[in-house]
Amino acid sequence: MIKFCSIFSGSSGNCLFINSNHTKILIDAGVSCKKISEGLENVGTSITDIDAILVTHEHSDHVQSIGTISQKFNIPVYANLETWNVMEKQRAKISPDNIRTFKNDKDFQLNDLTIHPFSTPHDAANPCGFNIHNGSKKLSIATDLGHMDNRLISELYGSSFVFLEANYDPEILKVSKYPFPLKQRISGPHGHLSNLSAGKTIFNLLLKKDLEEVMLGHLSKENNFPELAYQTVANELMENRADLNSIRLSVANRYLPSKIINI
Repeated sequence: MIKFCSIFSGSSGNCLFINSNHTKILIDAGVSCKKISEGLENVGTSITDIDAILVTHEHSDHVQSIGTISQKFNIPVYANLETWNVMEKQRAKISPDNIRTFKNDKDFQLNDLTIHPFSTPHDAANPCGFNIHNGSKKLSIATDLGHMDNRLISELYGSSFVFLEANYDPEILKVSKYPFPLKQRISGPHGHLSNLSAGKTIFNLLLKKDLEEVMLGHLSKENNFPELAYQTVANELMENRADLNSIRLSVANRYLPSKIINI
């Protein structure tokens, strides 16, 4: 059994919580230590019980407080070497004993969890998502994706639960106040995943019949709405005649913990 909860998710800050029988981990810590501590308390967990923090990439909305949390609560932080090399400010706060390094596409173990980091297309040093296994159960974290391709789809196959980016709506992005270069970055091949692309991804995963639940996350505050992300994905599935009763679909809240997903 694995339990998943999105503590915070969005372009303004990200932190995910995963709990098994013997392990409690965070994926990223992109808001303040205080907010993360309060968020964990809201779902019945103390930050002092966290065994490790896993880092997807170095952007501030994912690593804002990893140094502070590690320093204050003596928690190991796991990232790949390229990410560590560009997180000098955060790394300086962390005890050498708590600096742990993994390699993308190579499994490592955290108590009863097997972690498989996989490379993702994003404009960072060496970004990754995570497949997390506990026995026969698999969940996947896939955000900050400039595009979806067959390799990434194959990484997500076999997952009972996927936390998937649905960052923006292309039409809203076009008319937003963002400068043109930023719009190009977001919609480019190393930017973020649109609602429609998320819907197409979920449909492809449903063809394998392993997927039971998806939570959409990392929504842009300026270029998306939770209701729009949900409906765009639902429409894409219906247009492809997918059985909506075969999957549970939800959207992570930007500022509040989600429901706890049992996988």
